[in-house]
Amino acid sequence: MPHDVIMPALGMAQDTGLIVAWRKQAGDKVASGDVLMEVETDKATMEVEAQADGYLADIRAGEGDNVPVGDVVAVIADQPGETAKKAETAEASAPATSVDGKEIIMPALGMAQDTGLIVAWHKAPGDAVAAGDVLLEVETDKSVMEVEAGHDGFVAELRAEAGENVPVGDVIAVITADKPEAPIQRKAAEKQESEPQPREETASSTKAETPQPAPKRIAAQPFPGGRILASPKARRLATERGLDLARLAAEGHPQPYHAADLDRLAALPAPSAAAPANAADRVEARVAKTEYDAFRAWLAGESDGEIDDLAILAAFAAASLRSAAPARERPLVAEAQKPLSQRSVLFADPDLCGLSAIDAVKEDATPALILRDLTGSAVIAARFGASAVPAISVADSENAFEIVLDSPAGILEPEAAIAIVQEMAARLQDPMRHLL
Repeated sequence: MPHDVIMPALGMAQDTGLIVAWRKQAGDKVASGDVLMEVETDKATMEVEAQADGYLADIRAGEGDNVPVGDVVAVIADQPGETAKKAETAEASAPATSVDGKEIIMPALGMAQDTGLIVAWHKAPGDAVAAGDVLLEVETDKSVMEVEAGHDGFVAELRAEAGENVPVGDVIAVITADKPEAPIQRKAAEKQESEPQPREETASSTKAETPQPAPKRIAAQPFPGGRILASPKARRLATERGLDLARLAAEGHPQPYHAADLDRLAALPAPSAAAPANAADRVEARVAKTEYDAFRAWLAGESDGEIDDLAILAAFAAASLRSAAPARERPLVAEAQKPLSQRSVLFADPDLCGLSAIDAVKEDATPALILRDLTGSAVIAARFGASAVPAISVADSENAFEIVLDSPAGILEPEAAIAIVQEMAARLQDPMRHLL
C-alpha cells in the first residue's frame, strides 16, 4: 500500500522544515534508506531517508517550501505512475468536530517513526493550557518524550486516549482560544469502530452492549519488547534511587508510571534472594584505533599539545547516549574515570562543548553516565557490579579499541543499548564524525 512521506520533526522546538533539495524525482524508483530530500531546520540541514520501497509519486512540496511538521510532502507508491489517495480518503473519513481551533498532531519524534504511543495526557478536556505546558507524553521505539501544547488556550477536544497508538500526522487534540462549553474526549479507534463491519447474526449480537468507561491509565500488561511505560522524570528518579520500575509491572500496578509511584515501588518487599542483585545488560564492540590516533595527533597540533583523552572519551560517550535517548534532561552529566590513575572527573554536557573547552563540574552532581578509560593498560574489560546508571568502558588491545556497555537490567531498551555502543564505536573509528 502507498506510504506517506511526512515532514519529520528533526528538533523538539521545530514547527516547520525548509525543503532544500529533492534527491529523487517523481517516478524514480526508491529503496528504504535512500536519501529522498534535504531539510533545513533552525539548527542544521539534514538528509531525510525513504522508509519504504517503491516509486516516488505525488510530490506535494517543492524546493524552497517551508512545510509544517507532520504534513505529507510526497507518497511512495507500490507501482510506477500510481497516485495515492490515502490522504484524501483519510480527510474525508476524519471525524467532524464542532470546534474550530489549533490542531495538535502526533509528532514525528524519530526518523523511522510511523506511530506514537500515547503514554499519558497531562491535560484533560476543558483545561486551560499555555504554549509551554506539557500536553502529553509519547513513547516511540526508543524513548518516552514530553510534547508541549504549542498554543495558549483551552483543550477543546482530545481524539485519542492513553494507551492508543496513533499514526504520525494524525490530529490528536484541538486547542481553542475560548473555553469550550462541551469539551470532547474520544478514542482514536472510534473512526474505525464506526465503520460498518460484516458479521454473523447471533443471539449474542442482539444483546444491548453497555459501554465501559476507558481507564485513565494502562493496565500492567506486556507491551512490545516488554517495555515499561513511565515519564522521563520517573525513569530518572528511579535510576537515582536504584529502583526497578519493572517490579511495579510485575506486581500488577497500572502503567504509565510517574514520580508519585516511586514511593509505592520503594515500599515493595525486598526481592527474593534467588534473584541476582546485580543483574545487568551488556553490549560489546571492537573497532580499529588507527583513525583515532591520527585524529589525536591532529588535535594536539591544533591545541598546542594539550590533549585530555578522558574528556574526549566522555564527550563521545555523552553524545552516544544522547543520540540513542534524545529525551534526556540537560545537563547530561558524565562521570569520567581513569581507574589506574585514580582520577575521577564530572563533566556536564561534554558533547556540546568544543573538545578543547570541556571543563569539569566542581559542584556535586548526579551522573547519568559513567565512562571508564582503561586504555594503556592490560585490562580490556571490567565489571564492578551493576551501577545505578549505564557505564561505558573503553580499553585498547593491539590496534583496536574494546568497548563494553554495562547497564542496569531494564534501564535501556535493547535497541537503545545497541545504538549507544554503535554510536560510540563510530566516533572512535571516525572521530571527525563527532565534530561534524
